[in-house]
Amino acid sequence: MPNTALLNNIEHKDLRIITRRGAQYGDAQMAVATFPAEFRDAQACFPIIFRQTTDGLGYEPLVLLGFQDGENLFLKGEVWDAPYVPLMLERQPFLIGVNPNGELMVHVDVDHPRVSSVEGTPVFKEHGGTSDFLEYRNSMLAAIHQGMQGMPAFLAALLKYELLESFVLDVELNDGSQNRLAGFYTINEDKLAALDAAALGELHQAGHLQAIYMAVASLSNLRHLIDRKNALLHV
Repeated sequence: MPNTALLNNIEHKDLRIITRRGAQYGDAQMAVATFPAEFRDAQACFPIIFRQTTDGLGYEPLVLLGFQDGENLFLKGEVWDAPYVPLMLERQPFLIGVNPNGELMVHVDVDHPRVSSVEGTPVFKEHGGTSDFLEYRNSMLAAIHQGMQGMPAFLAALLKYELLESFVLDVELNDGSQNRLAGFYTINEDKLAALDAAALGELHQAGHLQAIYMAVASLSNLRHLIDRKNALLHV
C-alpha cells in the first residue's frame, strides 16, 4: 500500500526521484492502467485490453506489457525498449488528490523505491521553488486526472452497445510451451461493425469512437508482444 503524503517544499525539501528504469523501481508490471485520452499514444506500442475491476462491478482499460504477473517485456535491465512509457507508470511515485475545496493536490508515496534523499533528480530548487522536473510531473498528473474524468462515460457507452467481449489468447512459443492469456476483454468488432449510423454518431459526438478504434488497432501489437517473449528464449 502506498504511504502517501501531501507534497510540500518544507518536509520534502531534500526529496529526489530516481528516474532510471528497472524492476526494482516498480517497472516489472504485466499491465498498467490507461484511459481513453492516452489510447492514441499507447496503441502505437502496446495492446490495449480491458479487465473487470476488483469489485466486479465495472471495467478498466489496460496496456498489456507481458503475459504473466511481474513480466514486462519492454523492460531490459535499466532500458525501456519502447518509444512511449504509459503515464500511470511514468508518474510514479506521485499521485494526485482533491482537497475539500475541489483543488488538485500533488501527493508522493514516500515509501516508493524511486524516492531518495541522496540520489536522483531534485523535486524542489535549493530555495524551495518548483523544479522543472516537478512541473513536468504536475502536467502529467493533470493529464491523467483530466483523462480519468471521461472514463465512466466511455465505459458506459461500451456497455450500452455491448462492445466488450471476453477473449482467450493461446500462444505456442518457439520452445513448444503452451501459454494462455485469459480473463480479459476486448472490443467486439462484429458488434462495432453492426452499429447503425445513429449509434456511431452518438459515439462520435461523445468523443468515444476514436478511442474505440484505437483500442481495436492496438491488438496488432499482440504479435509483437509474442515476438518479444520468444526472443527471451534465445537469451
